[in-house]
Amino acid sequence: MTKDLRHYGDPGSEEFRVDAYPFYLLNRAVSRYNVVIEAELRKIGIDIPTWRVLMVLGERSPQPIAQIARSAVINISTMMRIVERMTKAGLIGSRPSMDDGRVTELFLTEEGREKLAAARTVTAPVYRKLIRTFSARDFTALIDMLNRLHDNLD
Repeated sequence: MTKDLRHYGDPGSEEFRVDAYPFYLLNRAVSRYNVVIEAELRKIGIDIPTWRVLMVLGERSPQPIAQIARSAVINISTMMRIVERMTKAGLIGSRPSMDDGRVTELFLTEEGREKLAAARTVTAPVYRKLIRTFSARDFTALIDMLNRLHDNLD
């Protein structure tokens, strides 16, 4: 039988333990991941926010700036500075939406597609290393649990 650790992860409990607090564990994993991935991205001359935008646009391009910001988990004011920097670097372009001229959409340029390919090349080995000990079932369960945790915040 599995020990129930939920009580130990409850910040209101006198028996609270950081090592049973899921948000500490998530933050620890993401912080460590960012250190590792940032070193790889630096080799190709980009940072993590640029990589996030490239990856989001790599799924579908063009997209409205606000949607990219949500998907990349970047606040909109920071996103605007990233857009300016990426546009100057020739990685993305912008245009008014064909559906709503008040909405600005971003798209990958040829240079952006090349940088995305390079980013995928340097980040894929890190990803593969990180998931190597997870079975398909474990990985699917992890994705499901992270989505449920996120949904429970609503």
